[in-house]
Amino acid sequence: MTVQMVTSATGTSLQRLAEAAWQRTGEGSQLYFEDQHWTGPQLADRSRRLSGGLREAGLQPGERVVICMANCPEVGISYHAIWRAGGVTTPVLFLLSTDELRHVLTDSGAVLVITTPEFLPKVSAAAAGVTAVRGVVVVGPSAAGDGVPLLSFADLEAADPAPLIDADPASLAALLYTGGTTGRSKGVMISHNALSASSWAALATSYDPALTSVLVPLPLSHVYGLMINAMQLHAIDPGTTVLMRWFDPAGWLALMARHQVTTSAVVPSMLQMLLQQPLEDYDLSALVRINSGAAPLPAQVADDLERRLPGVEIAEGYGCTETAAIISTSPVGGARRGSVGLPAPGVDLRIERPDGTAAAPGEEGEICVAGPLVMTGYWNSPAETQQALRGGYLHTGDVGRLDGDGYLYIVDRIKDLIIRGGYNVYPRDAEDALMQHPDVVAAAVVGRPDPKYGEEVVAFVQLRDGAPVTAAELIAFGKEHLSAVKYPREVRIIDAIPLTSVMKTDRKKLRALLAAEPATASSAG
Repeated sequence: MTVQMVTSATGTSLQRLAEAAWQRTGEGSQLYFEDQHWTGPQLADRSRRLSGGLREAGLQPGERVVICMANCPEVGISYHAIWRAGGVTTPVLFLLSTDELRHVLTDSGAVLVITTPEFLPKVSAAAAGVTAVRGVVVVGPSAAGDGVPLLSFADLEAADPAPLIDADPASLAALLYTGGTTGRSKGVMISHNALSASSWAALATSYDPALTSVLVPLPLSHVYGLMINAMQLHAIDPGTTVLMRWFDPAGWLALMARHQVTTSAVVPSMLQMLLQQPLEDYDLSALVRINSGAAPLPAQVADDLERRLPGVEIAEGYGCTETAAIISTSPVGGARRGSVGLPAPGVDLRIERPDGTAAAPGEEGEICVAGPLVMTGYWNSPAETQQALRGGYLHTGDVGRLDGDGYLYIVDRIKDLIIRGGYNVYPRDAEDALMQHPDVVAAAVVGRPDPKYGEEVVAFVQLRDGAPVTAAELIAFGKEHLSAVKYPREVRIIDAIPLTSVMKTDRKKLRALLAAEPATASSAG
């Protein structure tokens, strides 16, 4: 895979970049998905034709199209077809509830939804009564439905390619809805410029001639998936992509061995699952680098992986929806344990004190970002936009610090901070300590309201199969490795740490469990 370093990160619409890339790369791009294979020209032809079909179905420039599918080639084909028609992609996770999906459809004003038969009942129910939705496009066979008209993806894809409709590079390319952990999900407005700048920066900083193929297990409906699709527009030779419908650890390992994949991007919970697999039974000799993002990677997990996968670099990156997926990356061969790397090209990053002044190296504060990859704002939310982008910087809500070399370290989310007896406790500190115990597979720490201390530190832990350790022993272990303020006074052993739809720790669910149940006997004063 060779990076096109002369391509500008901004100033060109994604559909123009795609046309240039399709002409430039030819057969160099390959996609494998569930025993099927497509070349770059084949995918380009499908996107051009689908774009023509969407135009015939009435899609106008600037209109939003919701994509609700599990990973499959049609997700990326839809993205490029919508952009080529001048539309705006609005991807959603297929795990959304009917009410959550209805909120996205209503708030975004989407005119079309693209989905697959297994999600059609939910999509139809969500779209019922939403007057803006003119039709549902179905990938695959489907019975006639009531209410919203159904359109066949195959029929639309059989259309003649329509002329490309260009877009202002500063205009909206994607409308991405946040997880809504603090209320109703908000639409994040990402421009053509922002997504192009993000994908160019990611590709430029991760370039290594040894990385010729990538395994993609993360949902393409996430901002990361959009960035993956845009990254190929900046590459002379995009190489081989192996796409998983969804992640499972045994399947990931089998595909790695079968296709001799050189790199993959994952989240920490996936790595924790992989460590429970017989890694040594698979031929992973081609694997060079694993990139972890979306949540802090426990140091113990990284150490265990590098021990069991000698020669494979475990690197972290950092970003959010509001920055089109990227803020910092670990340079090839330059990953530092515990760090999420250096600011990506074009990123102006500063650590901000509560009074708004810049923090010194090594000092903790809120991570703030400026640059071309920052969102335009929140959809229909001017007050929230002004608050998030105050002072010309995006305020991420994450606490971090920079070392003397400019490497970024994530401390925790501001909203996850536990204040016990007036002292700040970051959940990650306690989680990392518990992860050092040989019987602990995963740990998640939250605060529980406490009449004496304001909040108390509570840990949920997932153990290795058959592990004999008790909750009381884990409390003692935490007390040994943490200060008197930080160690958990209560440990709850559960079968699995709950995860959100994007496989991050679901602290909202853990807090709900605590609110519904009294403290157990497995606690310490």
